[in-house]
Amino acid sequence: MEELLRELAPRVLGAMLRRYGAFDSCEDAVQEALIAAAADWPERGLPKRPFGWLFAVASRRWIDDVRSGSARREREAAHAPPEEAPGPGETPEGEQDDSLRLLLLCCHASLSVPSRIALTLRAVGGLTTAQIARAFLVPEATMAQRISRAKKTIRDAGATFSDADGDREERLAALLHVLYLIFTEGHTASTGAELTDGGLSSEAIRLARLAVRALPGDGEATGLLALMLLSEARRPARTTAAGDLVPLAEQDRSLWRRDMIEEGTGLVTRALSSGPPGAYQLQAAIAAVHDAAAGPADTDWREILGLYDLLERVAPGPMVSLNRAVAVAEVHGPRAALSLLDDLAGDARLAHHHRLLATRAHLKERLGDLAGASEDFRAAAASAGNEAERRHLTGRAAGGGA
Repeated sequence: MEELLRELAPRVLGAMLRRYGAFDSCEDAVQEALIAAAADWPERGLPKRPFGWLFAVASRRWIDDVRSGSARREREAAHAPPEEAPGPGETPEGEQDDSLRLLLLCCHASLSVPSRIALTLRAVGGLTTAQIARAFLVPEATMAQRISRAKKTIRDAGATFSDADGDREERLAALLHVLYLIFTEGHTASTGAELTDGGLSSEAIRLARLAVRALPGDGEATGLLALMLLSEARRPARTTAAGDLVPLAEQDRSLWRRDMIEEGTGLVTRALSSGPPGAYQLQAAIAAVHDAAAGPADTDWREILGLYDLLERVAPGPMVSLNRAVAVAEVHGPRAALSLLDDLAGDARLAHHHRLLATRAHLKERLGDLAGASEDFRAAAASAGNEAERRHLTGRAAGGGA
């Protein structure tokens, strides 16, 4: 039922916006309808037309708000929702899938990136405020304020559902970035006790599928979905039963999800044939090379380095350069990679990042500088926000880098 509600949420919100227009009040009404369904359907059974049921309840909530404010809505909340779907013509323009338009609206240029993420997960993902707050380890009240401010910002900016396609290319880039950030947080949580949040990464994959379905010829949307699948395929092997981190080179590859690897490889192959490669396509291609290797010794690092060379030209950035340095170490040796890290250490965005420190520690370890490796592992552990990463790095430091 939860999956059905999350699938229907953007469709119902789209129908509400086509009829009533106001994003903030329509989104509130849809959330109330979802809550009502979660309480009613397990007892009464699934209605004949779930979409129509939700639209009718959301419309009632919206109209009550407009007519009488919250007091009347609370009095009528105890009334049983309708058993049947609305009559012919009551649902405007039928069950259209407005997921892409909603995604674009949630990525409006006036919103900050955290607000875009929160609004996307609630309006299109169908997650409750409490679920989003738990995923990002903030109080529910804080997340509620963030979502409320985001909706007010959209309203004040005069953004409407009908003009969500404006600045389409820029908005699409923002949308893909938001989906990438949602997946990244699920793949390796920035804070908290657990290394991964499978629910968040699964939601990012679901939203990316919506984007690909709406943009079948977009190579970057396809590349992003491929990257997610190829990365998520490794999740079962990334931690032990106790939740401890397992590095890529030590993972049991028999646990990797072969269905995801096959789908992701097929997607990135298709995307790369559609035109000049973009950043997500290249990252997906790198992930595909890793996933194709039967073991660490079988990894084609020269191909990976070539792909990173291209990625640095297409989408330069300190994290890309850091990952490229890892490939350089495998192809040209750790000393060549260390010199690259010395240059990166001067970048304020990366100077004290735990991944730079951990990479440097690993390279020193390979060169036999165990004391230096231990010192860098300790510094990396102190900088890590995720407890699983911190435990792993602390263990490496205590072992003298071994």
